[in-house]
Amino acid sequence: MDTVNTTLKMNHEELFTLLKGFITEVIGAEFVEEMDITPESSFTKDLEMDSIEIVSFSEKIKAHFGDQIDFTGWLSSMDLDQLINLDLSMIINYIYECQ
Repeated sequence: MDTVNTTLKMNHEELFTLLKGFITEVIGAEFVEEMDITPESSFTKDLEMDSIEIVSFSEKIKAHFGDQIDFTGWLSSMDLDQLINLDLSMIINYIYECQ
């Protein structure tokens, strides 16, 4: 799953599926099976991802999209409350707009 894809623009559903796969790789399939991951899932509250897992998740985004998506730069522009309330739909929308 860690390949740069710069040819086709993915729709929101495709992005959700891709990012859910990245989450599964980062936190483990056994944990994901117990969760109902939706686009509204919060990284800290619903998915209970810690900072190391979020960094690993962002590395997967970088590996997949390459320089097309400045995910780290986007995250660094957020304040603490925005980061705490970050959910999957916000990331999906950001990537969709950057494609």
